[in-house]
Amino acid sequence: MNDRAKQYFDNLKGKKVAFVGMGVANVPCAEFLARLGVEVYACDKRDKEYIGVDICKRLEELGVNFSLGEDYLSILPNMDLVFRSHGILPFQNPWIGECIERGQRVTTEMEVFFKLCPSKIIAVTGSNGKTTTTTLISKMLKAQGYNVYLGGNIGKALMPELETITENDIAVVELSSFQLLTMGNLVNSPDIAVVTNIECTHQDHHISLDEYVDAKRNILIYQNKDCKTVLNADCDYSIGNRVYHDMRYDVRGQFVEFSIKHPVNNGAYMKDNGDIVYSDNGDETFIMTKDDIIIPGSHNIENYCTAISAVWGLVKPENMVKIAKTFGGVEHRIEFVREYKGVRYYNDSIATSPSRVISGLRAFGRKIIVIMGGSDKGNDMSEMVPDILKYVKLLVLNGATADKIYDTVINYDGYEKSGLEIAKTDNLENALIIAKEKAVSGDIVSLCPACPAFDQFKTFEYRGRRFKELVNGFGE
Repeated sequence: MNDRAKQYFDNLKGKKVAFVGMGVANVPCAEFLARLGVEVYACDKRDKEYIGVDICKRLEELGVNFSLGEDYLSILPNMDLVFRSHGILPFQNPWIGECIERGQRVTTEMEVFFKLCPSKIIAVTGSNGKTTTTTLISKMLKAQGYNVYLGGNIGKALMPELETITENDIAVVELSSFQLLTMGNLVNSPDIAVVTNIECTHQDHHISLDEYVDAKRNILIYQNKDCKTVLNADCDYSIGNRVYHDMRYDVRGQFVEFSIKHPVNNGAYMKDNGDIVYSDNGDETFIMTKDDIIIPGSHNIENYCTAISAVWGLVKPENMVKIAKTFGGVEHRIEFVREYKGVRYYNDSIATSPSRVISGLRAFGRKIIVIMGGSDKGNDMSEMVPDILKYVKLLVLNGATADKIYDTVINYDGYEKSGLEIAKTDNLENALIIAKEKAVSGDIVSLCPACPAFDQFKTFEYRGRRFKELVNGFGE
């Protein structure tokens, strides 16, 4: 552990530290601090069964105290330091807000990691493509021989990794708008910041679209002249009311772009013939063709251009090509599950917004059977309807948004002539039964929800794994 991190954690000994929200980030962090001898309190509105009996038992054996149920935040006034879950925003939770007003320290594991990390940091945010891009960057760096620490919103806490990470390693971090919202004026801004794209989403959690965009902006506005920023040349970064304020004007250091539509002066782009090249002030280097990329969809070509732009100068082209030809995709992202009786089943549970659905449908380039529906996060469903009418033969709706999607589709101009068949049911299991019964050899069935999973599952990962469990359980 580096000296700065050691001093920080040593100073926590003898103090009371609370973790609010025992999810994938806070559980390992609570365990980490408990092992270091810190007095830790685990706070969650949910019970131990929901958190995980084995997880709670492990934490209890380390001396972690629990505050669960309706009054789970009542202990906060007695805490010296509060780690909030990234999804619990201070201005939306009065208990957290009161902690700040009292002068108590409130932070997140990611803020602490950025403050204390001794290595180079490559950080990725955006509305779509974050996880695949972050994974590609990590794999390319590993292929080059770097020791890589991958984490953040991708599902792995990084604060515990401060025990072993060194200045010679590279941290590759996916960041959500919720994580970035309070990460202003970072002590250690990303050496390389990537914003894949920006679109109107998460309006159920953010006060406004401007707040959402400004949260994303935090990834780059505190960089310096020695840093690099990677932006999408095909994206309008001035979305929202601040139409005059494009993120490109916030770049402090080297500015790199990527595109799948046209050439860029500095960065990776795809030519009309499908060649992917890197341009260094107009001096082009051929890297690969789009056919070298084995995961389907033009959005994945874009993800490769993004990753290439981020690691250019760190990774040789041959190692980029090696990943393109071998990487089969990230779990829950157009993930091939199984072929059963001539029908191929895909898990695209990450498709929690209309734009992701559009990418997921276009990836196959033909009419397929789609299972859709979940909880409502306020998205406008109409933008995906043209692609549904073009690429879907049977739409099986389920969950809390089934009626909303149904009404949007049937009232869209062109629906009656499309030949689209629609079925509605209550949950994922029954939706899959309908899809299975309707499918014939040669069909494709894709779980492409357009919505979060919270109406039936803890997260989209739980939904995707349940889908795979059901598909893999089909009997012969």
